[in-house]
Amino acid sequence: IYFCLRSGYYDEARNVALSSRASHQFAPLLTEWINTGGMVPEEVATAASEECERMLRTGDRVGRTAYDKKKLLLYAIISGSRRHIDRLLRDQPTLFSTIEDFLWFKLSAVRDCPSGSSSIVLSDGLIPYSLDDLQSYLNKFEPSYYTKNGKDPLVYPYILLLSIQLLPAVLYLSKETGDEGYNIDAAHLSIVLADHGVLSEGAGTGQKLGVMDAYAEVSTIIRQYGSMYLRLGDLQMALEYYAQAAAAVGGGQLSWTGRGNVDQQRQRNLMLKQLLTELLLRDGGIYLLLGARGAGEEGELGRFVADPNARQQFLIEAACQCQEAGMYDKSIEIQKRVGSFSMALDTINKCLSEAICSLFRGRLDGESRTAGLIHSGNEILETYTYSPDVSLQEREHVFEQQTVLRQLESILSIHKLSRLGNHVDALREVAKLPFLPLDPRGPDSAVDVFENLSPHVQACIPDLLKVALTCLDNVTDSDGSLRALRAKISNFIANNVKRNWPHDLYERVAQSSVNVNDICAGPMPWKCNRRN
Repeated sequence: IYFCLRSGYYDEARNVALSSRASHQFAPLLTEWINTGGMVPEEVATAASEECERMLRTGDRVGRTAYDKKKLLLYAIISGSRRHIDRLLRDQPTLFSTIEDFLWFKLSAVRDCPSGSSSIVLSDGLIPYSLDDLQSYLNKFEPSYYTKNGKDPLVYPYILLLSIQLLPAVLYLSKETGDEGYNIDAAHLSIVLADHGVLSEGAGTGQKLGVMDAYAEVSTIIRQYGSMYLRLGDLQMALEYYAQAAAAVGGGQLSWTGRGNVDQQRQRNLMLKQLLTELLLRDGGIYLLLGARGAGEEGELGRFVADPNARQQFLIEAACQCQEAGMYDKSIEIQKRVGSFSMALDTINKCLSEAICSLFRGRLDGESRTAGLIHSGNEILETYTYSPDVSLQEREHVFEQQTVLRQLESILSIHKLSRLGNHVDALREVAKLPFLPLDPRGPDSAVDVFENLSPHVQACIPDLLKVALTCLDNVTDSDGSLRALRAKISNFIANNVKRNWPHDLYERVAQSSVNVNDICAGPMPWKCNRRN
């Protein structure tokens, strides 16, 4: 009977018990134990306990070898009595030849009661043997005791798994160092245990964690394993493990069908967004998640974020993160994919403004950058033209950004003319700028032109004025028009003292050969600078 039970042949064990006169008394107890999965009624446990008492008393009188050890073992299992189990192991320390046999006996005797079940007392002082009792016993010994100081590293997690200490087992495997690659086992065990929602079972004595804490632990293990593929550039594999990591905090298998509780779904969605964004920001991430075109309908993103509105919101937030990280090209591409053309153009204008300022200050790599940005801007405008589902408000915003793009282009062209030595042409273009009151033939304007100028254009104005002054210094004024242009520039600068432009711009005007009183009757901030 013992060997049948130990091997999992319960029907055979019951048949032997029913057919043997020696086990006539034991057969109904065993049948009840098998039928109830070990949770026998109180009267059955009491009957088995009384038989244990009788055998132990006989052993005390005649000698410990007087009772059948296997018979006492079987009755102790059915009784589930902590006292009888401890007594049997104390009297027969060599009863089990392997750790597996020992744990089978202990687990067979465990009563599946709520945590703290050791306080439950049945009739006649029968205290059931609980899972906590088993775990407390096993955890008295250090891991090195089970692994023989590292010679058999898998024995300890094996013990933990057999004693239903699932989380400690995977945590141990994940931290085990060496070349064996146990982190692979830890990741895949974590996926399975989280998927089936059993991590809260038997967390281990002294290691009780909340349900969410347990799932967060294994989620971290899965995520770290997935990040290995990310470092190797295998985004597809990283995505699969990242999805499993998010599912783990979302309740495992339930999270895939949306049947987890509200808190679990919230945790899953937060982690999924975070991990998908991490992938999106990698080289090749946009193509993987969004496909060759569109906002995720053709890519992997549609698997995890089915709702189009939620997808768009996720991508807009991801684009903002790209901007914060200085990844403007990715931000532009994402914004274009979701149809946020005005946002994409605004990003292009911001980058173009910075590139133009770099060119003004002598950066040699800015020219190819500006050409690429203008090309991207024109591409977006063309895509926008053929997009039917654009709101009226978005159309207005696109028009505004298109105006800014053209203004920046005109500033860039002036810089190029100046750099090539075409100073007269550059000055002619300066005078023609519609957004600055610098036309010598035009009336003086008291209107604050900066009220309607984009910050991206405003950032380029001081350097533009310096270029204009440089051009003026390099041409001959034959008809007085250049003198008038210089006066316009000086007036314009004087009227914008509050903008706190670079000091050297005021110095340039102060060093002008033109009589200051002839060009401006207003405040001249550089007078002070010249005296100083």
